[in-house]
Amino acid sequence: MSADLNLHKILSSLGSSVDWAQLRHVTEKTTWRTVRDEKPDRNHIGFDHGLMVEVLVNGQFGYAGTSDISESGVKRAFEKAVNMAKQASAYKVHDFSILQRPAAKGHYNSPVIREMDSISAKEISDIFIDATRAMKVSDKIVSRSATAMIVETEFYSVSTSGSDVQQRFSIVSTDFSATAGAGHETQTRSDNGGLARCLQVGAEVFDRQSILDRSKRIGEEAVELLTADNCPDETMDLLLAPDQMTLQVHESIGHPLEYDRILGDERNYAGWSFVKPHDFGRLQYGSSLMNVTFDPTIPDALASYAFDDSGNPATKEFLIKDGMLVRGLGGLESQSRLNLPGVANFRSSSWNRAPIDRMANINLESGNAKLEDMIASTERGVFMFANKSWSIDDYRNKFQFGCEYAKLIENGKLTKTLKNPNYRGTTVKFWNNLKAVSQNRETYGSPFCGKGEPNQVIRVGHTTPYCLFSNIEVFGA
Repeated sequence: MSADLNLHKILSSLGSSVDWAQLRHVTEKTTWRTVRDEKPDRNHIGFDHGLMVEVLVNGQFGYAGTSDISESGVKRAFEKAVNMAKQASAYKVHDFSILQRPAAKGHYNSPVIREMDSISAKEISDIFIDATRAMKVSDKIVSRSATAMIVETEFYSVSTSGSDVQQRFSIVSTDFSATAGAGHETQTRSDNGGLARCLQVGAEVFDRQSILDRSKRIGEEAVELLTADNCPDETMDLLLAPDQMTLQVHESIGHPLEYDRILGDERNYAGWSFVKPHDFGRLQYGSSLMNVTFDPTIPDALASYAFDDSGNPATKEFLIKDGMLVRGLGGLESQSRLNLPGVANFRSSSWNRAPIDRMANINLESGNAKLEDMIASTERGVFMFANKSWSIDDYRNKFQFGCEYAKLIENGKLTKTLKNPNYRGTTVKFWNNLKAVSQNRETYGSPFCGKGEPNQVIRVGHTTPYCLFSNIEVFGA
């Protein structure tokens, strides 16, 4: 662990041939526990650790990662980073300075109630065996699974400007799903639509009764879907649950507001954005009910932290206020290039990746509506839950999403269950059709948001309410 590594001593031994330097050491332990159909399927533990050297030379940053964390190994990485920065400086797109790497001192720890080492592999396996047993509500249930991914990570960084930051994360992602079949028809229902109940928590998340209750409901709804009607093809009101709103926010707000997309840095891989620099302060992104924040300070949310990897302190900031686009998702480097305000979202996925602009916790703020009133106010609509499929263009403009489960709303009441519900739209028009936002919110996260070349898979969180939209095109399979 970082406590056994004297980064300050190593940093001081590297000399003063650069304008600035930082060492970022990362250790990570990942544990997988999976049960399928009441039988343990996967019990695996992986370890990863290494160190990233970052330097500033001639207005250009250079990086080199190494798994050799001896003093000589770090020195070789340092020399490589310096050489890279010197060569790249001849082609730099912007003249960077130490202003993009502020001095930071502090620490962060996930809000754990019960430490992970307080629960054994057997205890988790026994709970998951009972969970998959609870899903077997009918002979029509043909497959069941329960999975947990447990990640314990420590980031420790020091720099020549005086930074000394230690951040420890305890992350648990769980997924429960059941598949029902009859004839040629199969339907799968999960606990969260694949986006995961993924939080910064400890072993307290493995509450047996809560898991068994949710598992039984999953099985019942999977069977229910087999005989449900297809979602109608119609333009009508659309009510989205927080587990689907999570993906809607992620894809149609989070990604298009990333500054490196707007700058074109991601165009070869993850795509561009329909948002332009002049849109900030001018574009009515959604209705006046739409308030979106970047907030890495929410205690248990997946992407909470104290500092980003540049040393920028993490603070809550409005991205969209009363529907107006006011701020984008860009760290200090992108802010300098665009001359626009941003946020502390310059993040790397591990020791062997350089930081880039990433989402963290992107949240839709609560409204004033009660869920029952939102349903009662709808003459005809569809209430959709849990993402099943998604497609969105490279500019994050046109999209089409499918959900696992839905209820038809007729004359202010929930009536029959619908299967294969889908909806489509374009980002700005869709969000301007937002007509009600609930008071209560739920927190979800995704541990697998990919971006960057070479690819970086990073963790993002979303806290979202129930949302009602008008005049949305919905359709069946």
